[in-house]
Amino acid sequence: MAATDAEKGTYNTNADGSPASQDNIHEHVDNLHEHVVNEDRLRRSLSARQVQMIAIGGTIGTGLFLGTGKALATGGPGSLLICYAIVGGIVFLTMLSLGEMAAFVPVAGSFCTFAGRYVDDAFGFALTWNYWFNDAVSTAADLVALQLLVQYWTDDFPWYALGIIVWVLIVLANIINVKAYGELEYWLSLLKVVTIIAFIILSIAVNAGGNIGYGYIGGKFWTKGDAPFVHGIGGFASVFVTASFAYGGTESIAITAGETRNPARVIPRVVRNVFWRILLFYILSALMIGLNVPYDYPGLNTKSSHTSPFTIAFQMAGSTAAGSYVNAVVLTSVISAGNHALYAGTRLLYTLGANGHAPKAFTKLTRYQVPWLAVAVTSVVSIVLFSLSFAGSGQLWTWLQNIVGVSNQLSWICIGIASLRFRAGLKAQGKEHLLPFRNWTYPWGPYLCVFLNVFIVLVQGWSSFSPKFSAIDFVSYYLEIPVFLLMVVGWKLVKRTKFRKASEMDLETDVYTKDDIEPEVEKGWVGKGKRIGTWFCF
Repeated sequence: MAATDAEKGTYNTNADGSPASQDNIHEHVDNLHEHVVNEDRLRRSLSARQVQMIAIGGTIGTGLFLGTGKALATGGPGSLLICYAIVGGIVFLTMLSLGEMAAFVPVAGSFCTFAGRYVDDAFGFALTWNYWFNDAVSTAADLVALQLLVQYWTDDFPWYALGIIVWVLIVLANIINVKAYGELEYWLSLLKVVTIIAFIILSIAVNAGGNIGYGYIGGKFWTKGDAPFVHGIGGFASVFVTASFAYGGTESIAITAGETRNPARVIPRVVRNVFWRILLFYILSALMIGLNVPYDYPGLNTKSSHTSPFTIAFQMAGSTAAGSYVNAVVLTSVISAGNHALYAGTRLLYTLGANGHAPKAFTKLTRYQVPWLAVAVTSVVSIVLFSLSFAGSGQLWTWLQNIVGVSNQLSWICIGIASLRFRAGLKAQGKEHLLPFRNWTYPWGPYLCVFLNVFIVLVQGWSSFSPKFSAIDFVSYYLEIPVFLLMVVGWKLVKRTKFRKASEMDLETDVYTKDDIEPEVEKGWVGKGKRIGTWFCF
């Protein structure tokens, strides 16, 4: 597809005739894509502003605001800080590997597609279904968390009412169009970021003595009772799955690459910001929670209730109104996390249909290029899981959290393996120079990611064996592993799939590289018979 002379002039100048900036030229390129994109493809409607804020705060939710309370109660402040730091390091290595692939091949299925394309189709099949279920469960877990948060104010509110109302709202946000999802997520994420920053500042004041009834706290809660490591090795190991649940969803930002304008530029920026997000929002929050909230604080973690440490910190400052405000903010953050999980799950179900791993009907789109059937099915599964709350909201939330945490770890393992195979393919085909973003930790980063995650997956269920065996906890910790392996083996036997050889990998389809874009931007236009349809369309 060649550009006309008029089109070339359009890309070089603005409407008033002034020279166009680099960002304006890139926007013109994306606008051209909007006109040539096929109607049966997802539409690139997420702006850089929305993607950046979603990356910073979109996946922060239940795991950080409620999960840290459970981790503190079961493992103590030392376990909370160390485990969140270790898992944060793993997530950072994972995102560097994923960002490298997502910037090169920005598809809606992201790492799930990479697993099938660079390792084995059976591997991709199992990972995509695993992560889709992960997102459906995450949505349900967030709906359950709403009930736990409302208990801060009253126990008389019907347990199902708020969950159903929020479920309807996030389904509408996801099914209208992707801009509606992006804008809702932008403002909810901004609210979360502001709240966390305020929490950290307040926590410093509380620790220094600005509290009711505790005086100067310092580090005394680190030596109280069994702290800093409560319940021994079992308590320490169990915090890993809680931390994995909290960080879960960080990798799913790459799924937005299929609907992000100019992903080759936006995704690397997002990945670079992950380090500061982990350090500021997760590790620093974990440190302040461990310093200011005793691990045996009443209601912090029971079978019937959970209290957010963020809310407790504001209560300690002597303001009931502030505590209610923060609890309300935490509630909106849980809505945000559920919104993001539903979005990611529907895009994965769309990918399953597009790849032949599920019925083709899941690729049906609305006039705004939203996979409406995928939204419907994913949301129905989440509300069915939510209905299990009659078993006890606190206990159900813990089980769902464990399942999602292990599922996240399996995904990080697969991303590391896919990254190693991706680089092998690039090297075998002489295309490493085309990378718009490079993972500076390769090859040790992906290897470390795989080995550490495998070790954590195996040891984190220690508490289900000691002091006595708990069958239900054991299942929640280890159910995902045999299911995943059975899906890999089953699909491989049925479809007779083959391991992808490096020299035969598909490194052309959907590629969006700096060599494709930058020379054309310098000229001020795109075209000359290049594959514009395969640069952007997925």
